Amino acid sequence: MVINEETDMPYVNIKVTDERVSAEQKRLLIQGVTELLERVLNKAPSTTYVVIDEVSTDNWGVGGETTTQLRARQKLNPQKLN
Repeated sequence: MVINEETDMPYVNIKVTDERVSAEQKRLLIQGVTELLERVLNKAPSTTYVVIDEVSTDNWGVGGETTTQLRARQKLNPQKLN
């Protein structure tokens, strides 16, 4: 496998729930990831792709529950996270 640092196009996919992330925070994520790849892997910003996917809390689950369910339960009992 030949790696050409000048032409390889890194692709970074960030997944977040579709709430609580502002346009400014997304801009900073894209900028920060791009700068990190340039600094650490010597990748050109002009060929670095960063995609932020926003996922509905109904479509994101952990521990057998959707994030929507977990957050509703946490609102009822904010002291208990599990």
